Amino acid sequence: MRVILHGGAGGIPGEPEPRQAVMDDAADAGASESDPLSAVETAVRVLESDRRFNAGVGGAVQSDGVVRTDAGVMLSDRRAGAASGMAGVEHAVSVARAVLEDTPHVLLTGEPAVEFAADAGVETGVDLFTDETRERWANADAPEGSPTEHLAWLADRFGESTSDPTAEAGDGYLPANDNSEGTSAGSDRSAHDVRLPGHDTVGAVATDGETFASATSTGGRWFALAGRVGDVPQIGSGFYASPAGGASTTGAGEDIARVTLARRAVGHLERGCDAQTAADLAIEEFGELTGSSAGIILLDDDGFGSAYNSDGMQTSTASN
Repeated sequence: MRVILHGGAGGIPGEPEPRQAVMDDAADAGASESDPLSAVETAVRVLESDRRFNAGVGGAVQSDGVVRTDAGVMLSDRRAGAASGMAGVEHAVSVARAVLEDTPHVLLTGEPAVEFAADAGVETGVDLFTDETRERWANADAPEGSPTEHLAWLADRFGESTSDPTAEAGDGYLPANDNSEGTSAGSDRSAHDVRLPGHDTVGAVATDGETFASATSTGGRWFALAGRVGDVPQIGSGFYASPAGGASTTGAGEDIARVTLARRAVGHLERGCDAQTAADLAIEEFGELTGSSAGIILLDDDGFGSAYNSDGMQTSTASN
């Protein structure tokens, strides 16, 4: 089994050495599994349980004060499952797997997804706050009232997520790409902001030499409008797999979804690129199209690939 995983693209994280140690353990745990789907689920579950990552415990808080988790998984035969908007669910990746294996659907969302998780044996009602995220939220001057009022409040706050959940609001910002040529419709804000936020999400890709599996999981982005769902549970955006290989992405979720970054990268594999070349091309194209920051990991028959245009993205690989 070969596994590659990432811990999110964004600013340089706090506690990089402990984070890397957790990621290395996660990769080793995944590589010890007997099939690729179990490999990516096992690896991602380790990261979902660690407060240093924005997935599961320690996830970002939405405008109503709730942490909601999203995840998606896919196999190279194009079977897929995803779940989103789940309050109190630490292991979103396991819910996504259950959607793939136990339902005729590809995506469940909100409270029904939480109820499905419970029926599938995934723990619900988990307190996803940490001391650090609870303190950050307590100091956030939280809004009241309607979604419109929430939108006014989050205008200057949305996306203030870094790879360090202990960071103060405003930390972890990355310089924007000021080349607006090729900016897609609807992404002007990302292309023209003076500074862009860091982002983080976790993901893994695995293969046993016959099948590829991809998984991505997230707690979203800080101070998003309640109910916001980004790229992570969207097939072809946050994750994708085909017979040519698999991909998991991280970064500016709205822009990743607009350009279907994971599908774009796997398309390069299908056209004959190796994993590293495909990763480099996909991130180069993403930056030109959006001016935003993102990262991606890829796996094909011959090797690993990873690329990012943010300040940092930690990765780990393992083979067994």
